[in-house]
Amino acid sequence: MIEAGSLIRSLSGRPAARNFHNFVINEIGLGIVTGKFPVGSILASDAAMMESYGVSRTVLREALKTLEAKGLVEARPKVGTRVSPMSRWSFFDPQVLSWHFYARPDRHFYESLFDMRRALEPRAAFLAAQRRTAENIRVMKYWLHQMDSAGGDLENHGIAALEIHRTLAETSGNVLMRSVTGVVELTLALALRQSAGAGDYLADTLGKLTTLVAAVGERDASAARSVVEQVIDLDEAATMLAIKP
Repeated sequence: MIEAGSLIRSLSGRPAARNFHNFVINEIGLGIVTGKFPVGSILASDAAMMESYGVSRTVLREALKTLEAKGLVEARPKVGTRVSPMSRWSFFDPQVLSWHFYARPDRHFYESLFDMRRALEPRAAFLAAQRRTAENIRVMKYWLHQMDSAGGDLENHGIAALEIHRTLAETSGNVLMRSVTGVVELTLALALRQSAGAGDYLADTLGKLTTLVAAVGERDASAARSVVEQVIDLDEAATMLAIKP
């Protein structure tokens, strides 16, 4: 499991694993996503990995089982542990998504992330405007205040923005809308990293999210949907700064 917001917090430095099990998962998983362990390749033997990572066979086996459950590897008798094709990876898994933050910029993958946001978030905003409660608005306004107070602090700005998106998904009343939270967090982290704290991006997102919360508060579903689309456009434009023309 990965805690919501942990990827944005890593903008100030890659977080350390909490235990040996997570350490091995992160090292191998990140190696697969970044291409250190290519698709179709066979991982080193258990003995070699135990020595390399300084863990017991039990810890290594449990880590590999976790990676297999995420679709990244497949263990075969007399063959070893093979890196699975990308088509089998669990891209809705927040941890799998988070490893892409450290991977080489990929226009096609980035476009896929924003396609997913456009498929779900505008509908979530539309429903949220129809179903919101006074408490929902209070929570979103609290996070708007946190964004405004963040100044140029990327981590605080990003966490506050993520919480507004999370609250919006919850307010929609559709539990499946929450499944996009990991995608939202990755794109926010990418946008913040690529914008390098550019004042225009931070100010523009704060302005758009303020307009969004106002539309939801006024139960203007069409306006809420439209503003979310503009927010996604801002995030995508900032993220694509990593891609050379």
